[in-house]
Amino acid sequence: MIAFLRHRFALVALPLLLAACEAPMPSTRPAPVTPAAPVVSSEARDLSPRQAAANFVAVAEAMEPKIEAECRARTKGARDCDYRIMVDDRPDPDPNAFQTLDKQGRPIVAFNLALIAQARNRDELAFVMGHEAAHYILGHLEAKSADASAGALILGVLAAASGGDAADISHAQNVGANVGSRAYSKEYELQADRLGAIIAWDAGYDPEKGAQFFLRIADPGDAFLGTHPANAARIAIVRKTVAELKAGEI
Repeated sequence: MIAFLRHRFALVALPLLLAACEAPMPSTRPAPVTPAAPVVSSEARDLSPRQAAANFVAVAEAMEPKIEAECRARTKGARDCDYRIMVDDRPDPDPNAFQTLDKQGRPIVAFNLALIAQARNRDELAFVMGHEAAHYILGHLEAKSADASAGALILGVLAAASGGDAADISHAQNVGANVGSRAYSKEYELQADRLGAIIAWDAGYDPEKGAQFFLRIADPGDAFLGTHPANAARIAIVRKTVAELKAGEI
């Protein structure tokens, strides 16, 4: 049964729960699980809404225990690992997925309809799902908040020391928060790509194939203080991670 939540925006809750929740990686990894065969060819381009939804549900069901296991292993019970995987049903033509928290602090991974429809195969869905789950597991939400606070404090102090008035200080704090939040964004994204690839691999998916999604989205290049690294760098970290997994180094 599909439930609807009414908060700042409507989210369609799929009939499943995911657990999410930093500790060293285990030296040996469990054997990947082979998911059920895709509803359509993995190279299909235009999926029907029913096929796209079926792929999403299948991936969520396969990924859930792996996300939960990774979360618990890394946090050792120190964080809430009870994830919810949801669908953001707001009309938006651009594919998107994101990590957030509900009012109780429970982690949420949300996919919008455009991303579910445009994913060409289950490997892409699994990689993106693992990537978003990894942000919470790795503590990136808190880290970015701390980075923003540090940036705001530094520029605010500098503005005050230079004789700025209240408006100047406030403006400097806003700029500092923006700069601070972006300072390590690229590093956080690559960390999430790596862990997301590991989780997808453990669930029986091909992270390298999943990372091909980057070839169909705009490349941010290597912009100064950009929030995301170049697509080539992201594909490279996934390939390196898969090579290590195959070699039994992770």
